[in-house]
Amino acid sequence: MKAWKKILIAAAALTVIGTADVFAGAGVDMSLSPEEPEGYENLWNRISRKLGRGISNVAFGALELPIRVCEVNFNEGGFAAWTSGVISGVGYVVLREVVGVVEIVTFPFPLPGCPNDPMGYGAGYGPILRPEWVITPETNYYNFVYSKGSLIQ
Repeated sequence: MKAWKKILIAAAALTVIGTADVFAGAGVDMSLSPEEPEGYENLWNRISRKLGRGISNVAFGALELPIRVCEVNFNEGGFAAWTSGVISGVGYVVLREVVGVVEIVTFPFPLPGCPNDPMGYGAGYGPILRPEWVITPETNYYNFVYSKGSLIQ
């Protein structure tokens, strides 16, 4: 049992060191570009944001069901909300959970096709799924998380 712990710790350390070494080269501009949101100022922020997003997706992915039901209710009414809204919500719950696991497992590495590419080779630390977080101010129906008074317009 102790050997597995040592192997796991060594693998984690090598992953962190190897990832840091790849992006530590001189001339790599990690500054915030105008199209990037807050939180992507440097490589560590990109990596930690990706890990946090993955944990959030796994922990709160089930909230996609009521969010989709509310969204369909606002746009198409109650009957559509309790039929297609529920089906859509279940699909988004599964999708959000799977994407969360992928982001947790791959957080030290940039993924192909994701935005916020640090080195310009077609891979980045940006979100796989949009919206990036489960609940955003736009999907905050009935003031569930963000109260109207707390948001700056």
